[in-house]
Amino acid sequence: MRTGLLIVAGLLLVAFIVVAVVLPQMAGAEVKAAAQSLISGADAAKLQVAAAAEKSGSVAGSGNGVKLGSRIDPGHGELKWIVEQNGAIRGWNEKNAIEIAISPALQGGKLSWSCRGFPNDAMPTSCGGR
Repeated sequence: MRTGLLIVAGLLLVAFIVVAVVLPQMAGAEVKAAAQSLISGADAAKLQVAAAAEKSGSVAGSGNGVKLGSRIDPGHGELKWIVEQNGAIRGWNEKNAIEIAISPALQGGKLSWSCRGFPNDAMPTSCGGR
Protein backbone atom coordinates (compact mmCIF):
# COMPACT_ATOMS: atom_id res chain seq x y z
CA MET A 1 0.00 0.00 0.00
CA ARG A 2 2.77 2.39 0.99
CA THR A 3 4.74 1.62 -2.19
CA GLY A 4 1.64 2.29 -4.28
CA LEU A 5 1.16 5.70 -2.63
CA LEU A 6 4.81 6.59 -3.24
CA ILE A 7 4.45 5.69 -6.91
CA VAL A 8 1.29 7.79 -7.23
CA ALA A 9 2.97 10.71 -5.43
CA GLY A 10 5.97 10.42 -7.76
CA LEU A 11 3.74 10.44 -10.84
CA LEU A 12 1.86 13.47 -9.55
CA LEU A 13 5.15 15.27 -8.95
CA VAL A 14 6.29 14.56 -12.52
CA ALA A 15 2.94 15.78 -13.89
CA PHE A 16 3.17 18.95 -11.81
CA ILE A 17 6.67 19.68 -13.12
CA VAL A 18 5.51 19.21 -16.71
CA VAL A 19 2.56 21.55 -16.23
CA ALA A 20 4.45 24.15 -14.19
CA VAL A 21 7.75 24.26 -16.09
CA VAL A 22 7.76 22.55 -19.47
CA LEU A 23 4.46 23.78 -20.93
CA PRO A 24 5.06 27.49 -20.18
CA GLN A 25 8.51 27.27 -21.77
CA MET A 26 7.01 25.73 -24.90
CA ALA A 27 4.37 28.47 -25.03
CA GLY A 28 7.06 31.13 -24.52
CA ALA A 29 9.03 29.79 -27.48
CA GLU A 30 5.89 29.86 -29.62
CA VAL A 31 5.17 33.51 -28.73
CA LYS A 32 8.80 34.48 -29.42
CA ALA A 33 8.60 32.87 -32.85
CA ALA A 34 5.36 34.75 -33.56
CA ALA A 35 7.01 38.03 -32.51
CA GLN A 36 9.94 37.37 -34.84
CA SER A 37 7.53 36.65 -37.71
CA LEU A 38 5.65 39.87 -36.98
CA ILE A 39 8.88 41.91 -36.99
CA SER A 40 10.29 40.35 -40.15
CA GLY A 41 6.93 40.73 -41.89
CA ALA A 42 7.36 44.51 -41.73
CA ASP A 43 10.59 44.45 -43.81
CA ALA A 44 8.92 45.19 -47.16
CA ALA A 45 7.20 48.27 -45.74
CA LYS A 46 10.45 49.42 -44.09
CA LEU A 47 12.17 49.38 -47.49
CA GLN A 48 9.39 51.46 -49.08
CA VAL A 49 9.33 53.97 -46.22
CA ALA A 50 13.13 54.26 -46.25
CA ALA A 51 13.20 54.96 -49.98
CA ALA A 52 10.52 57.66 -49.69
CA ALA A 53 12.08 59.29 -46.61
CA GLU A 54 15.62 59.35 -48.02
CA LYS A 55 14.35 60.75 -51.33
CA SER A 56 12.33 63.54 -49.71
CA GLY A 57 14.68 64.16 -46.79
CA SER A 58 11.86 63.74 -44.25
CA VAL A 59 9.81 60.99 -42.65
CA ALA A 60 6.69 63.15 -42.97
CA GLY A 61 4.56 61.52 -45.62
CA SER A 62 6.96 58.60 -46.09
CA GLY A 63 4.25 56.11 -45.19
CA ASN A 64 1.66 57.46 -47.63
CA GLY A 65 0.48 54.71 -49.92
CA VAL A 66 2.52 51.98 -48.20
CA LYS A 67 0.32 49.02 -47.39
CA LEU A 68 0.98 45.62 -45.90
CA GLY A 69 -1.73 43.02 -46.19
CA SER A 70 -2.43 40.73 -43.28
CA ARG A 71 -0.92 37.26 -43.48
CA ILE A 72 -2.15 33.98 -42.09
CA ASP A 73 0.71 32.03 -40.55
CA PRO A 74 -0.12 28.35 -39.95
CA GLY A 75 1.61 28.32 -36.57
CA HIS A 76 0.89 31.83 -35.30
CA GLY A 77 -2.47 32.82 -36.76
CA GLU A 78 -3.15 36.14 -38.45
CA LEU A 79 -0.38 38.74 -38.52
CA LYS A 80 -1.48 42.33 -39.26
CA TRP A 81 0.34 45.61 -39.95
CA ILE A 82 -0.55 49.26 -40.48
CA VAL A 83 1.83 51.85 -41.91
CA GLU A 84 1.20 55.35 -40.61
CA GLN A 85 1.66 58.57 -42.59
CA ASN A 86 4.94 59.30 -40.79
CA GLY A 87 6.37 55.88 -41.74
CA ALA A 88 5.81 54.22 -38.35
CA ILE A 89 4.73 50.60 -38.65
CA ARG A 90 2.43 48.98 -36.13
CA GLY A 91 1.90 45.24 -36.09
CA TRP A 92 -0.07 42.81 -33.99
CA ASN A 93 -1.00 39.17 -33.58
CA GLU A 94 -4.18 38.55 -31.60
CA LYS A 95 -3.65 34.81 -31.14
CA ASN A 96 -0.46 35.38 -29.13
CA ALA A 97 -1.41 38.84 -27.77
CA ILE A 98 1.68 40.57 -29.15
CA GLU A 99 2.15 44.05 -30.57
CA ILE A 100 5.07 45.89 -32.14
CA ALA A 101 5.79 49.51 -33.07
CA ILE A 102 8.65 50.20 -35.48
CA SER A 103 9.49 53.91 -35.81
CA PRO A 104 11.72 55.61 -38.38
CA ALA A 105 14.18 58.43 -37.68
CA LEU A 106 16.04 60.32 -40.40
CA GLN A 107 19.43 61.72 -39.50
CA GLY A 108 22.10 62.90 -41.91
CA GLY A 109 20.12 61.59 -44.87
CA LYS A 110 20.04 58.03 -43.52
CA LEU A 111 17.03 56.32 -42.02
CA SER A 112 17.30 54.28 -38.84
CA TRP A 113 14.63 52.25 -37.11
CA SER A 114 13.69 51.68 -33.49
CA CYS A 115 11.46 48.83 -32.43
CA ARG A 116 9.42 48.26 -29.29
CA GLY A 117 7.11 45.39 -28.58
CA PHE A 118 4.79 43.96 -25.99
CA PRO A 119 5.09 41.73 -24.06
CA ASN A 120 8.77 42.47 -23.52
CA ASP A 121 9.73 38.89 -22.70
CA ALA A 122 8.42 37.71 -26.10
CA MET A 123 10.48 40.25 -28.04
CA PRO A 124 14.01 39.81 -29.36
CA THR A 125 16.58 42.28 -28.00
CA SER A 126 16.39 44.18 -31.30
CA CYS A 127 12.80 45.08 -30.39
CA GLY A 128 13.12 45.96 -26.73
CA GLY A 129 13.14 42.41 -25.37
CA ARG A 130 15.34 41.05 -22.65
